[in-house]
Amino acid sequence: MEYNVLPLTRLVEQFERLPGIGRKTAQRLAFFVLSLPKEEAQKFSDAIMDAHEKIKRCKICQNLTDSEICSICSDETRDRSTICVVEDPRDVIAFERTREYRGLYHVLHGLISPMDGIGPDQIYVKELLARLADDTVKEVIMATNPTVEGEATAMYLSRIVKPLGVKVTRLAYGIPVGGNLEYADEVTLYRALEGRNEI
Repeated sequence: MEYNVLPLTRLVEQFERLPGIGRKTAQRLAFFVLSLPKEEAQKFSDAIMDAHEKIKRCKICQNLTDSEICSICSDETRDRSTICVVEDPRDVIAFERTREYRGLYHVLHGLISPMDGIGPDQIYVKELLARLADDTVKEVIMATNPTVEGEATAMYLSRIVKPLGVKVTRLAYGIPVGGNLEYADEVTLYRALEGRNEI
């Protein structure tokens, strides 16, 4: 059922612009927002504006933060000899959930994709190279996704980082826990073999 109430239509259209949100979900969200008490709707609106105004990029790693330097870069207990290069701030959250990695990060905010007109100058490559200038960093971990763009970006960065005398590693990709070998594709099996460890 379509509603021709202009403010409601505009609200639905705004929700539809969100990634992964179709027309029906956008309508459900719009009606949910309309059902909120005015104070709750105002809090929702304020939270969006507050985040938009206060969240910026860390001047060191480019991760999202509400201060000049993010909490990871300012944490003195982190291993400053290792930088994990990721595509997106969400990847930092994923790594932090493991509680295993104690180094620093560098967020590219995209991947090299000539088809989409995205080259090294459109992502945060210069900022990464600037961080490698003082010989503190001994290893750069390429943690981009195993896609064509992710692999191309990792290879490009590897070619420009290695000559600086910094070790460059790539995440091992392999068979997921509970996975079945017969259903794995060739690239996954190859990565699993390449990333094998001694037991």
